[in-house]
Amino acid sequence: MLRYHVAFYLPKEQGKMVVAEALDFPGAVTQGFDLADARVMIASAMEDLAQLLLEEGKPLSTPREDASGPDADLIELIPLSVYAGSVPPR
Repeated sequence: MLRYHVAFYLPKEQGKMVVAEALDFPGAVTQGFDLADARVMIASAMEDLAQLLLEEGKPLSTPREDASGPDADLIELIPLSVYAGSVPPR
């Protein structure tokens, strides 16, 4: 299973959203109402991007052993779950 480093940027003001950025999976950036929502959203964004890359015959990026975000409040490893066959399992 591939696991990618995700940086979470917590809101500094009331009413702002949590931003999530996959540091070693280019293009996977999203936001959520809270940390739990941001985790779900970034996992979904990574899955969608991975599926697109695989459909185009492009390789997935290789997770780094360690990563850091310049101003990240929290960095976690998030697993990538993607189906690489022609028909998804039921």
